[in-house]
Parts: sequence; structure tokens; C-alpha cells
Amino acid sequence: MTNTADLPAPEHGLLVTHFLTVSDVARSRTFYADIFGGRVVLNENPCIVKVANSWIIMNPGGGPTPDKPDVVLRPPEATDIVSAFLNVRVADIAAFYSDARRKGAEFLTEPLDRKAEIRCYMRDPDGYLIEIGQATGMLEGIYADL
Repeated sequence: MTNTADLPAPEHGLLVTHFLTVSDVARSRTFYADIFGGRVVLNENPCIVKVANSWIIMNPGGGPTPDKPDVVLRPPEATDIVSAFLNVRVADIAAFYSDARRKGAEFLTEPLDRKAEIRCYMRDPDGYLIEIGQATGMLEGIYADL
């Protein structure tokens, strides 16, 4: 039975979750639980994984529904053109990077120092882009070059 306190349901105001259309719910659920230390709240329909102070909601694609009559959901087809991505902030990027690689995560590059932050990007099983960053210089008023 699901603990309703773990569900993304605010008592006041609002909270933000991130929804992903995935090709394989079980594979994505495992990825977000393992790589980000998430807790599976619901296995499917929809799959919900609580990650730190946020939730990743996942479902397979599908056609229009009454509340989105002209919209079709599907995982990304091209991974080289991106209009949005998940941004994850970590306290220790070297430790996160090492642990995630050990667990099988694939990164585009190793962490790079961008003056304001150290960051790198990884992809989830469907190719969604995820930025992993650690604030460094920005904490002292130093920002990245354009």
C-alpha cells in the first residue's frame, strides 16, 4: 500500500513535479531510483519516484485524452535537439559522478569547471538530457563566461 504522505499532493499552495514519457517504465523507474537515490512511491500508472525534495512521474506514451485533445505523448526521437532538460544540483559533483558511473550512468563529458559551477550532462534510458551541477564560483559572485 502506498503511503499517501509520499505522494506529490500539497496541503497548501503548490509543488512542481517533472513528468517524463518513457518507453519502458520499469527501466526508467530503476534508473531514477538507483542513480538519484530515489524512492519508488508508485510502480506504474503513473510511476512516481521521489527524488530528494521532488518527484519524477513516468508513463508510457499515448494518444490524445479529453483534457489534452490534440496532444500525443512519446519519448524523444532525437537526442541532439533539446528544448528542456532536468537540472539536478548536488553538493559534491565528483562523488555523484563517480557513484553514478559505477552504477552505469552514461555522461556526455566528465564534470567541467565553468567558473560559476562545475557541471556535466548525462542521459537517462530514453535519451532525456540531465544536467548535474555543483555551485562553486556563483556562491562568491563569479559567473560563467558567455
